[in-house]
Amino acid sequence: MVDFLALPEPKLLQLFSVLYDTRSVTRAAEQLGQSQPTISIWLGRLREQLHDPLFVRTPGGMAPTPRAETLIGPCREVLESLRRLTSHQADFDPATTQRRLRLCISDASHITLLPRLLEHLRQVAPGIRLEAARIDGNTERALESGEADLAVGFVPWLGGGMYQQVLFPQDWVCLSNAAHPRIGTSLDLPRYQAEGHVLVTAGTGQKLLETALARQGIERQIILELPGFLGLGAIIGSTDLIATLPRHIGETLACAHGLRVHDCPVAIEGFSVKQHWHARYHLDAGNRWLRTVMVKLFKTPA
Repeated sequence: MVDFLALPEPKLLQLFSVLYDTRSVTRAAEQLGQSQPTISIWLGRLREQLHDPLFVRTPGGMAPTPRAETLIGPCREVLESLRRLTSHQADFDPATTQRRLRLCISDASHITLLPRLLEHLRQVAPGIRLEAARIDGNTERALESGEADLAVGFVPWLGGGMYQQVLFPQDWVCLSNAAHPRIGTSLDLPRYQAEGHVLVTAGTGQKLLETALARQGIERQIILELPGFLGLGAIIGSTDLIATLPRHIGETLACAHGLRVHDCPVAIEGFSVKQHWHARYHLDAGNRWLRTVMVKLFKTPA
């Protein structure tokens, strides 16, 4: 049985866990809503109580000591135990809650999902602070630690301990200027290969596109490479370039910029956009409410 009276204060344990993840006093202070001097004082008390420096400064950030590495697991077990002890609380009320919700989403979702979600939250949960984070190699850890609430997108590499729910399917389309001089209402493969292309390197489905092109021996004339979808609609609308991208973002940009949407003449594997969450937060009232909102706003009926 855990002797809670012999442990450091919960806020110090929370600091230890957050600092282990962020490796930064500044970021830890931001996440905990404290000033950097306060965090430094807490860290000093924690070091004194545990008789170890715990974290040392390196060019890559605050690196944990060997003792910190051995303590992080027990620390998080204690925090989870404390969370369970205090979990019997009032039901989540979106109208009055003052809570931060963080979503790990793709670059395209900033355009396709985020505006509609934010509009809804402003109406039904005005006290919620919504944060958008990238989908990357830290996403799984962020979901497990509670740093992020949901990951929404095509994230096939997430490991065990995760729940997932399909929101909508995706196939591939091409965008062109509505007044393109050589493309009418349809786009065939010879014309696709003859035209100049914009390559968008962002997007977790990009590998599906590249694999399909390589497998079929199709080469594109890449004229412009972009790190994301920002500006793509304006570029397609003012040039004779074309772009290949998932349907949801393609139709959204076409609507906003008066572009023409074509069925892609290349056979590319489709995928499903899903919401993902960690088993630790499956019963968390706020997390459950957010998942329900995502289904209400974005799920395509079967």
